[in-house]
Amino acid sequence: MTELYVDDRYRGAHGIGRYASEVLPRLRPHWRPLGLDGNQHSPLDAFRSLPQLGGDALVYSPGYGALVRAPRQILTVHDLIHLQMPWPGRAKFEAYYRGPVRHAVRKAGVVLTVSQTSERAIREWVGDDAVEIVDAGNGCSDAFQAEGATDASADPYVVFVGNMRGHKNLDVVLRGLALTSDVRLRAVVPEREIAEAAAQAAALGIEKRVEWLHGIDDERLAAIYRGAAATVMPSTIEGFGLPALESVACGVPVIFWRGCEAVAEVVGDRGWSLESWSDAEEWADVMTAAAASPRRVSPPASAHDWNRTARVVSDVLERGLG
Repeated sequence: MTELYVDDRYRGAHGIGRYASEVLPRLRPHWRPLGLDGNQHSPLDAFRSLPQLGGDALVYSPGYGALVRAPRQILTVHDLIHLQMPWPGRAKFEAYYRGPVRHAVRKAGVVLTVSQTSERAIREWVGDDAVEIVDAGNGCSDAFQAEGATDASADPYVVFVGNMRGHKNLDVVLRGLALTSDVRLRAVVPEREIAEAAAQAAALGIEKRVEWLHGIDDERLAAIYRGAAATVMPSTIEGFGLPALESVACGVPVIFWRGCEAVAEVVGDRGWSLESWSDAEEWADVMTAAAASPRRVSPPASAHDWNRTARVVSDVLERGLG
């Protein structure tokens, strides 16, 4: 009997960590954890030894971490952001994706992803029409609803949820904020990045108008969304855009760069689509307008449901199990 093993090392307050924590407990087929240690994001991890597995065993990873010694492995590749990094940082990822990741995907004959945008990018990258690419989508926690507690504030604010990585593009929001006088920012970022982010805000003279938050639960985050004039998501590239979905689910519009297809796919007309990802004046103008005249939007009609995502993933795994 074919057995299913899962690389369950994907944990934390980030997109793949959230995906794993929601999807893995909902999987239909019985699975066993691989019980691995180490960093699954390290390219060298692909070549590690594995526990003794049967020759027909199937391994599932909720992220892009390929394991070349696995008999067969199905991955959820959320995006190909690593392949759009500037050189020389991209070099190691080019080799990793061209080698272990593409090998695992072609050997399995199927790969999971989370959006139509990522599906198109993976189809072009994999270069094999025989590979099935399945968009399982993403879910949204029940905490993110238009009705509920609001984190009240006397002054209008916008909210950012993300990190300091280059493609998240927080820089343009901070520079835009420096051009406004009556807008505040509440930013949810990893604790380890707060010192760097706060120093950038201080250099722009806006430290008193920025509140840095970390480690908050879904209920508190939903209340922060509901109290905001808008959510800012200035990413230049995303595989999905979960903060944008959470925001519109709470009835709060999103300010985003129209060139980021995944975020545009989630937001639609529930916000402001900006021409430039880098023009601080354009971002300042829209943040000011949003704060001066707050509006609410209707949540998406199409379901973004973790149960649905887990069903799609389960269907693919069960086919792999034969």
